[in-house]
Amino acid sequence: MHTSLFDHLRDSRAGTETVLESGPSKLSLSDLRSRSESLASDLDLLGAKRVALYADNGIDFIVTDLACQIGNLTLIPLPLFFSPEQIQHAIDSSSVDTIVADRDLATVIASAEPTGVDNIYRLEPRQTAALPAGTQKITFTSGTTGTPKGVCLSAEQQLTLAASLASVIGLDKPKHLCVLPLSTLLENLAGVYAPLMAGGTVVVPTLADVGLTGSSGLDIRQLLACIEHHQPNSLILVPEMLNALTEAAAAGWQAPQSLQFVAVGGGKVAPDLLRRACDAGIPAYEGYGLSECASVVCLNVPGAKRSGSVGMPLPHVNVATENHQIVVRGNAFLGYVDQPDTWGAGEVQTGDIGRIDEDGFVYVDGRLKHQLITSFGRNLSPEWVESELLAGPMLYQAVVIGDDRPFCVALVFPRDPSCDPSDLYDWIQAVNRRLPDYARIREWYRLPHALSNDDQLLTENGRPKRTNIESTYQHVIDAMYDIQKEVSAL
Repeated sequence: MHTSLFDHLRDSRAGTETVLESGPSKLSLSDLRSRSESLASDLDLLGAKRVALYADNGIDFIVTDLACQIGNLTLIPLPLFFSPEQIQHAIDSSSVDTIVADRDLATVIASAEPTGVDNIYRLEPRQTAALPAGTQKITFTSGTTGTPKGVCLSAEQQLTLAASLASVIGLDKPKHLCVLPLSTLLENLAGVYAPLMAGGTVVVPTLADVGLTGSSGLDIRQLLACIEHHQPNSLILVPEMLNALTEAAAAGWQAPQSLQFVAVGGGKVAPDLLRRACDAGIPAYEGYGLSECASVVCLNVPGAKRSGSVGMPLPHVNVATENHQIVVRGNAFLGYVDQPDTWGAGEVQTGDIGRIDEDGFVYVDGRLKHQLITSFGRNLSPEWVESELLAGPMLYQAVVIGDDRPFCVALVFPRDPSCDPSDLYDWIQAVNRRLPDYARIREWYRLPHALSNDDQLLTENGRPKRTNIESTYQHVIDAMYDIQKEVSAL
């Protein structure tokens, strides 16, 4: 047996106490351990070494995750929203020999062979990818290209992160509702491991039950119904989901009184959105992290939060800035798959622009590679302006442009495609009033349809591919600057 989550869980729980719930199925701690050990034994008998997991949210996902920890097997969770090409890339680049799946793999991975054990398939790896010593989980980040990077983590790094989170959040025996895919490291560690370490219960509906489809489809009515039904103490949301809940509250929905902590991450969150959420009874706290640090690095929590910041560093890491870049030391990833030059670095240069105030709160202003420098020499992060534009009910998408230009312009797509142009104008002007002059949107173009991954303008997790967008809409962008030149000449 090897280090696993079970070594960190409370032994004092009653044998029948539910720790995991999905639909009608409920597992006690002893049930969860028994099922995980049984699957670990099956995988060992099959000679599994590197196991891909391709499954919906549910008990089976968590059992497989923990079975691989128990058996010291390398686990590679595959997001359901990955394209077939990205799935194949993850499998090939990490030399997967076994797949656990809850669906027919024939249309996704044609070479997968049944083993005779339900839901377990075998593969013949095309290569032997080199992994840093101690790799127990490989999480693939979608990034800005079509070939995700494989981030290697040890079991100890994952458990250290979860224990640190549980101690800082401070909820005792919380009931956590998983609404993000478990294939994402954030929900996996912060939404399953941490609540269980705090003596809590984890509720894992299917993604359809929480209203999620693909990487960015959200049925808000389904999500609201799920939250109301389960009455959780905690949630983890991305900014778009928080905005949807806040808008629902403005329309009359009431957040359950059971909610005590809602972590928000995955993108910059406008302070006004957090304020409106809290006013609506949604106790939202912004955090910050990245896969290379086993997810969460900083987090606002009750009694230690500051508007505009992503919170203070968790106790197991040290955060500093070097030439305005955020650098994290402690619990750094082991390295990338098959890239020995990245192994054992000991620190993560995040690529994020940021600062730390005198009280230790961290502020993230954007990505170094996305930083705009206007032709007047003003530096700004497009993510900052975009978060302000997206913080209300008007816009579904916004992409800010302005590098080497005298001012900023934007490509926008409204939540209601039939909205009146005057309403769009009023909203952008209202946002402009909150911004310094160099960050204001002088012109904007209303996109004819939403940006998507299908046309290679968004990453798999919904972030803009800026170079592709600017290339596709170059004529529109040039026209916006030409209009302003004509106006200025009058």
